[in-house]
Amino acid sequence: MSYQREFEKRLRVGIVGLGSHCYRNILPAMNYLPVQLVAMCDRDEALLKLTAPQFGVSQCFTDTAEMYRNADLDAVFLCVGPFAHAELACEALDAGLHVWLEKPPSDRAHSIEKMLEHRGDRKVVVGFKKTFQTAIEKAEELVKSPDAGALKTILGEYRMSIPQKGQEILESRKMNNWLGNGCHPLSAMLQVGGAVKAVTTIRGAVGGGACILEYENGALGNLHLADGMKGPTERYSFFCENVQVVVDNSRKVTLHRGIPFQYKYTSNYAPEGIDTGSISWEPQNNTATLENKALFTQGFVQELYHFCECVLEDKIPERGTLEFALHVMRIYEAGFISDGQRIEV
Repeated sequence: MSYQREFEKRLRVGIVGLGSHCYRNILPAMNYLPVQLVAMCDRDEALLKLTAPQFGVSQCFTDTAEMYRNADLDAVFLCVGPFAHAELACEALDAGLHVWLEKPPSDRAHSIEKMLEHRGDRKVVVGFKKTFQTAIEKAEELVKSPDAGALKTILGEYRMSIPQKGQEILESRKMNNWLGNGCHPLSAMLQVGGAVKAVTTIRGAVGGGACILEYENGALGNLHLADGMKGPTERYSFFCENVQVVVDNSRKVTLHRGIPFQYKYTSNYAPEGIDTGSISWEPQNNTATLENKALFTQGFVQELYHFCECVLEDKIPERGTLEFALHVMRIYEAGFISDGQRIEV
């Protein structure tokens, strides 16, 4: 990992949208990216005047088309709401720019298809931070290792519900928590488990429920909608033929390997050696290192760096692709309208 001032080659980038999320996460993450931030755009001119001097940006715009005409940019970062992403992304792609956009990538799957039509040879990465997190990457490595055996089931736990009247909300383009946050557990479960062929949502009478994912590889996923819970409730458990892999709250990964076991005779739960039992990885919080900072444990720096690397080295993105985004959004829509019915993706 390098710091912005250490990179010999940097992208000239602009950013659209200077709201709380951008200011709290995206702008600070640029300290670790091969970028030169040369332009900012936001409809709130007062916010521009407050923010730009802090980051040494002199080119400020309230109109994206004007920024693309007058600022010499290689790429743009879109940090706005999902309802504006498709139009802004297509505009930037048509202007010849590479595009990184925040999740959720849009409110409907057909908008992602529109982006794909405009992409051409430009690089596009969507900020599905879960797919770039150290914990999820480690879980994917462990689950896909030969020693793990076949993936059987996945249990995801996330604090939310899927609202009623899903079809009505989809058509009315209303913001909802399934859109704003549902993409987090869905993207994590897809990154490790693979493509999904069908979705069934079962809603609880007093909130919560389950979103059942049938994977193309035969595995079955259950996104447990833990509505109403307070405190840390995010967890992903991947049950394989020989091992179980658990990710707790984006920071701790545990590989459960079991012990030599005979029901009638085993009396030692900690046999000699280190080849059995469980092993865990988690950040060290006793030092001021990067590996324990939220910008890294949450995956922000990694998703942004992957985008920059792909542009600078002319590589095809491997994570956070538009194709992956399209699949996530199709599952999002299926989960919304299911209401107990099996919906093929």
